[in-house]
Amino acid sequence: MNKQTKKIVLDTSIFVNPDSRKFFGKSPREALNNFVKIIEAKNDLACYIPPSVYQELINFTKELPADKDVLIKKKAPASYQDSIPALLFYEFIDETRTRVNKGLRITEKYTRRGLKREDSRETAQELIQSARQEYRIALREGILDSKEDFDLILLAKELKATLATSDKGLIKWAQKLGIQCLSAQELKSTIST
Repeated sequence: MNKQTKKIVLDTSIFVNPDSRKFFGKSPREALNNFVKIIEAKNDLACYIPPSVYQELINFTKELPADKDVLIKKKAPASYQDSIPALLFYEFIDETRTRVNKGLRITEKYTRRGLKREDSRETAQELIQSARQEYRIALREGILDSKEDFDLILLAKELKATLATSDKGLIKWAQKLGIQCLSAQELKSTIST
């Protein structure tokens, strides 16, 4: 690999999120296959994906053609060798606590609404759906919420690579570590030139 080779770590969201995959295809499988066709002709690009994220991607796409599998290199981050600044953990803990408290307030709000439901036209199912949606946004949106997310950040940091993702939480935390991020649209422009 020469010095001009651009390293990109790929997140599943590029191929699965409807707002992102539209730059490559209509379905996750089509988006991945079209992406692979584009990078096949590139010799100045190295694409990586942690095994945990690769498995997640395959769950959506069912498979990657065997002869194309080598174009996206599966590489686990060196988790025991990487160091993460302590301040990042402090920020993560502080944000997690804030989100848990938000979740508790949401639970209290919907419990009160449920107790008063006889006075409302809202059904129990509607109440549960609203509570789940609001709770999910409060606790999961904009934060690292899986080991796969952490694997992506560690691998991008280790390789000094660009992270391609549409996950707002990944972008936020990657940027705190100085990791450059690309949206699907930016990725498409980068690999198409």
